[in-house]
Parts: sequence; structure tokens; C-alpha cells
Amino acid sequence: MEFFETAERKRRWNLFDDVPWDKLAPEMNSEERAIRIETYCAEEMFLPDYTQAGNELLRGVFGLAWFQNAWSYEESRHGLVFREYLVRSGLRTPAQFDRLEADVFSRKWDAPFATRRQMSCYGALQESATYLAYRAQKERAEAEHDPTLEAIFFLVSRDEAAHAGFYRSMIEIDMAEDRVGTLSDLAHVIANFKMPGAGLIPNYVENLRIGGGGISPRLFLTRAVFPLLKQLGTSRDELRSASAAVVPLRAAS
Repeated sequence: MEFFETAERKRRWNLFDDVPWDKLAPEMNSEERAIRIETYCAEEMFLPDYTQAGNELLRGVFGLAWFQNAWSYEESRHGLVFREYLVRSGLRTPAQFDRLEADVFSRKWDAPFATRRQMSCYGALQESATYLAYRAQKERAEAEHDPTLEAIFFLVSRDEAAHAGFYRSMIEIDMAEDRVGTLSDLAHVIANFKMPGAGLIPNYVENLRIGGGGISPRLFLTRAVFPLLKQLGTSRDELRSASAAVVPLRAAS
């Protein structure tokens, strides 16, 4: 309810009224920009798969199930706002976007981890990484004097930050119940982390590199992983110890 109230009172935004579409600057169009936004849009368009996996995993736990569906609504606006930007700016025609939709929906995203606790760890890291990428794009748009794209990335990055915060809170709750097991799961997720679009969207890494839209492994560690460990009151040494303690128990079972 705290997450929902904050979202309703302070963070909800309107695709039609809160983005300055009248300030679009077609003269700034480039294929590099089109590839960057299109790649973000494609990753957001796997929303039906994200939602299905989340609901299957969380069904029966009221707070988490309702968060999942609030999350799905908020994320749905991200794919829509990128779509609108691509079409309204003239970077992509409706026919080109139809082909993108068909291409995206020809593949399916599967949850990368099996348990609710592991997916909370994944969510905290993935949302933080997405926030960092979108925040960098907001700053880039500001430097380029592009108020439309600046507003879009401000709104979507703010959502991503809120989502990351919810998942971090979930990890803290899990740690209070089972610190060693939770940290072992977190270590496993960090070791096997990849973004949803990696291996699913053709030329995903290359496209982000072309458009300057990704984040480096170093930035992921210093701005996503290490701050998470600090907030949780843990360290890399404790992660390693937790993994060493849990793995033999799993093997024995």
C-alpha cells in the first residue's frame, strides 16, 4: 500500500499530457537515435511474458501479486511512450513498427530464475540497471536540448527507480527471515545476471553500443551492485560465505 499510495499521489504520469509532444524536433532524427529507442522499446514489449511469469510465481501472495500488476501497468506505458516517440517523430513508420511488433512477438521471454526470492534479487538489479541507462539518456537529451525525449526518460527512469526500491525492500524482508539463504540467492543472481533483451533481441548489445544506450559492466557493479550490498548491510565476502554454506546443503538434499 505504501508503494501504491506513493505512485498514485506523486508518480503517476499521463502519456498524452505529461510529454511535450509539441516540442518534437524532427531535425534531430538519425538512424542511431532510432536504433537506440527501438531497442529500448523492443525490450519493454516483452511485457506479456514478464507479467505472465510474475503472476504465476506470485499468485496467492496478495501484496506481491498486486505489486506485480501495478508494475505491469507502469511498464506498459514505457513501451507505449517509446512507440509513440518513434512514430510521431518520424523515426519509424507505422508499417516499420508493425514489423517490429511481429518480430518481438515471435519470441518468448522466460524467467531467468526459478524462485520468488531469486527473482526479487534479479528485479532489484535489473531495475537499477535500467534506471541507470534511462537516466543517462535523460541527461543526454537535456544536453542535446531535446525536451520531448528528456521528459520521456525522466518519467520512465523515475518508475524504474521506484520498482528497484520495492525489490530492495523485498530482499531486506527475506534477509530478516533467512539471511544466509537470501544472500546465497543474491550471489547466484549476480553471477548469472543478464538484461532481459540479451540473447532475445537480435543484435541487442550491438544496437545499444551504436546508440550509446547501454551501461558498462563496471558501471553496473559500481552503481547497481555495490550500492545494493551497502543498503543490505552486507559485503562480497559475506556473499561468498553464504554461497559456500548453502551449496553443500542443496547438494545433500
